[in-house]
Amino acid sequence: MAHLPILRYPDPRLHTVAKPVQAVDARIRALIADMLATMYDAQGIGLAATQVDVHLRLIVIDVSEERNQPLVLINPVIAWASPERVRGDEGCLSVPGIYDGVERSTAVKVTALDGEGQSRTIEAEGLLAVCVQHEMDHLMGKVFVEYLSPLKRNRIKTKLLKQLKEERA
Repeated sequence: MAHLPILRYPDPRLHTVAKPVQAVDARIRALIADMLATMYDAQGIGLAATQVDVHLRLIVIDVSEERNQPLVLINPVIAWASPERVRGDEGCLSVPGIYDGVERSTAVKVTALDGEGQSRTIEAEGLLAVCVQHEMDHLMGKVFVEYLSPLKRNRIKTKLLKQLKEERA
């Protein structure tokens, strides 16, 4: 399993809208394994293919304490979202070290294919619901900082560009 490079905000590739996965084949299964390895290595709880510069509708998630319950969602669609919303601090592997409040539905029902290509419906609430919505935003080319004010977004962009410049020096 390879560890894939994670795109960092404000990389314009993060704004690419992902295309549907046509078939769950060996290439997709290898990508799933690589994405899970990358997510676990980065100590994240979710990763969208967009974040590793693969623009397919594929996300991996593991919100378990033991980090041993991976969830694979291919071509996910939110079939229902609760009208009740909660505001919580979110972070993102593509926006390292930045956390801020985002409002999300407290529960969602999602239909998707799993890693074997089987159709399934997931009912999620709490952290899992937030994570699903966050990762699905990535598939639409949206990063969580876009929910923040332009002032906050510009401060984050400036800070991350400065970090990147320092890393490259």
